[in-house]
Amino acid sequence: MSRIATTFSKLQAEGRKALIPYVTAGFPFAALTPSLMHGMVEAGADVIELGVPFSDPMADGPTIQRAGDKAIANGVGLQQVLAYVAEFRKKDETTPVVLMGYANPVERYDQVHGEDAFVNHAAEAGVDGVLIVDYPPEECEEFAAKLRARNMDLIFLLAPTSTDERMQQVARVASGYVYYVSLKGVTGSGALDTSAVEAMLPRIRQHVSVPVGVGFGIRDAQTAHAISRVADAVVIGSRIIELLDGQPHEKIVPLAIDFLRGVRKALDA
Repeated sequence: MSRIATTFSKLQAEGRKALIPYVTAGFPFAALTPSLMHGMVEAGADVIELGVPFSDPMADGPTIQRAGDKAIANGVGLQQVLAYVAEFRKKDETTPVVLMGYANPVERYDQVHGEDAFVNHAAEAGVDGVLIVDYPPEECEEFAAKLRARNMDLIFLLAPTSTDERMQQVARVASGYVYYVSLKGVTGSGALDTSAVEAMLPRIRQHVSVPVGVGFGIRDAQTAHAISRVADAVVIGSRIIELLDGQPHEKIVPLAIDFLRGVRKALDA
């Protein structure tokens, strides 16, 4: 059983919902990422989504795009991201880490380091799951099998526009959890319609047996609490990036901890 499956099983037994914060690796300061990850766990995070910086992140809004640009300017690429995970694992062997990103860095990594280098090096670093935004499920069965062989999960996005057929395709290859994009837009955009999410999740669960996390548009503890009534996990990214952007080095981890503690408290209420 993967670390992600173990975590969700434990939370379900406790009647609790998963808090999954997202941060772009290497933002806002390159060397701070492992400390920020530990701070998030201290604040109550159950899974960490670590964004792999990419120059053309088509699913992300301006906030995360800027974070990615800063990380790239800080010299951070996939090789550095894997190093951050390995550093994090020296002190934390239980909290799942999911890499979220795009096909280009992964495929370029294999071009440079050899066939299946990404899967092998990610497993060695202690990665637990991979979410590649632009990998469609119908083309991922071999990749999913390679990840599963190394005890890693392949996570997919579902959207308000997803058809039953698409959900079935995702269900065939997804493991760990699926990530429901609650808005028809990019990360950080629009106001979240919690009633629309409540209506959609039962339909998703008709096809998908793994836990369902909800993200895009969750910006505060109140909204997180409302979503947690129907979802298995709440994913928060853009709001964290906004809070940290422009802050001095010494304030980054305390600000993240303070914000996430409030969300954790709301989820457990």
